Amino acid sequence: MSKIAVAGGGAAGMIAAIFAARAGNEVSLYEKNEKLGKKLFITGKGRCNLTNAADMEDLFAAVVSNPKFLYSSFYSFTNEQTVSFFEELGLKTKIERGGRVFPVSDHSSDVIRVLERELRRLGVRIETNAEVKEILLRNNTAAGLLLSSGRQENADAVIIACGGVSYPSTGSTGDGCRFAKACGHTVTPLLPALVPMEVKEWYAKELMGLSLRNIEITVTDGKKKLYREFGEMLFTHYGVSGPVILSASSVIGKRLQDKELTLHIDLKPALTEEQLDKRVLREFEENHNRQFKNAAAGLFPSKLRPVIVELSGIPEEKKVNEITKDERKRFISLIKDFSMTLTSLRGFNEAIITKGGVSVKEVDPGTMESRLVKGLYFAGEVLDLDALTGGFNLQIAWSTGYLAGIHAGSDKSLV
Repeated sequence: MSKIAVAGGGAAGMIAAIFAARAGNEVSLYEKNEKLGKKLFITGKGRCNLTNAADMEDLFAAVVSNPKFLYSSFYSFTNEQTVSFFEELGLKTKIERGGRVFPVSDHSSDVIRVLERELRRLGVRIETNAEVKEILLRNNTAAGLLLSSGRQENADAVIIACGGVSYPSTGSTGDGCRFAKACGHTVTPLLPALVPMEVKEWYAKELMGLSLRNIEITVTDGKKKLYREFGEMLFTHYGVSGPVILSASSVIGKRLQDKELTLHIDLKPALTEEQLDKRVLREFEENHNRQFKNAAAGLFPSKLRPVIVELSGIPEEKKVNEITKDERKRFISLIKDFSMTLTSLRGFNEAIITKGGVSVKEVDPGTMESRLVKGLYFAGEVLDLDALTGGFNLQIAWSTGYLAGIHAGSDKSLV
């Protein structure tokens, strides 16, 4: 039996502690907050998008940073195994649009509850309000933890699962990256990911609160397409948010640091320009004596209509039967390419996850053990791994946490 110390009581830390304990080890879990799973509690808007039911190919395709590193993790503890694991703990799950897996109850607190119950059943010592100050090393081997209270805890292996720096109010303040650096590890630059973005144009504020469904966005740098996705987005007082925007931020974030990018929104992606022209003509014919601003009513949500009318360059008072073919063409082009200038990412306090972290080149992908320090393991968001929205980031936490948990102890019977 080995003594395992786990730093961080989030998703990765809890599952690592569970599997380390199931492997017959004496496990202690240290969480600096007053309770476990504080960030888990707010994921999926409080519903906790546990994982995604996608097939393996799509699972890897959703990983933005270092997908190849996750080969062993994802195949050792698959998304199907994640669902089975939670079902066995008594949590019923359901699959929603886009393969997203949620608890049937729609309460993230139920996810935390079953994990905590299993930790206690296994005899894991849970210490809350216990902030880890540093990792203790002896002969370049992890030997335990020093808590901010000054107390030392000896251990045969240490698992760092402290998260990244996103949503710092939940306790993710970069502690794990700091510990890794102190142990000689490289930490790649940290950026907010799955985060809203700011835009330059005046009309974003006019559209604040408007949600658009079934649109397609494309992000370009002036020369080439950097990202494209179909789905839902939201306008805010500073710019844009919503599922397709958050996913785009993870892919284009680094480029956006260097230069402004263009967001192209196709408001009617199901229609070709020709089909849209016929639809607009039909709308105009039915309202041929009305003013343009009123004739466009059936094409857009009420909040979007005045903005589109203004950007079209067609006088709003102009009668529909006086609109020229060229004006109509420009109007259709605007609907198919409603553009905005992306200027920056919002901050870590609004980011769902962190891009960057402990360099995966210095971690064994089959065990999650440091290649530099024996007995030191990493799991979850502290690593330079991130994915799109849809439950993929939590799957990274479960899979890497599982590997760290089963390998950290001396008893490898579960491996």
